[in-house]
Amino acid sequence: MTLQADVYWSFRSPYSYLATRRYVALTQKYDLKINQRFVYPLAIREPDFFEKNHPNWLGYVFKDIFRVAQFMDIPMMPPNPDPIIQDIATRKIAEDQPHIFLLTRMGQAASRRGKGLEFADEVSRLIWGGVQGWNEGDHLEQAATRAGLDLSELKTEAEANPEELDSEIAGNQKALEVAGHWGVPTLVFEGEPFFGQDRIDLAVWRMQQKGLAKR
Repeated sequence: MTLQADVYWSFRSPYSYLATRRYVALTQKYDLKINQRFVYPLAIREPDFFEKNHPNWLGYVFKDIFRVAQFMDIPMMPPNPDPIIQDIATRKIAEDQPHIFLLTRMGQAASRRGKGLEFADEVSRLIWGGVQGWNEGDHLEQAATRAGLDLSELKTEAEANPEELDSEIAGNQKALEVAGHWGVPTLVFEGEPFFGQDRIDLAVWRMQQKGLAKR
């Protein structure tokens, strides 16, 4: 019997990127379907989040994500451009955000087609994997094609139905909180949340208890 889990995920989250190819690998190795549930980053949901945090928080995160990437042999570079426009010195989030809304809405449109995980994987490899100007040229188009999707179709839907897609994205965030967490990436299996890329093995252990079988 195919088991199902939900993954709550953000394009701005480096830990989401670090976890995604492992989520994909799980669906290839096991009889498992992972439903991609996109949410907006904390920078959108809580614009003062970074300003309220301890001064050491951001520096520690940068050190940690690059050592995790090195340990796991995953390419990683600071995104250029950042999906969120933010003044790193003051941590203030800009009012104009040209990337994150379109990206997340297109991701939700991909999820409607059952390809959200694949789209998240391919696009996050651009954003966090060292592709400069990932938003330019045909980078996103090729990523969508590799995910089995048509970028122009996703973009048209995202631009035509922003409120409808945002309602679904807000519903994802609410579902994450109902499951007992608030951050990403979080895998939820049968109502139990497993937060972070370092809890994937624990999630697999739990699913194996419920009959997770190899393909």
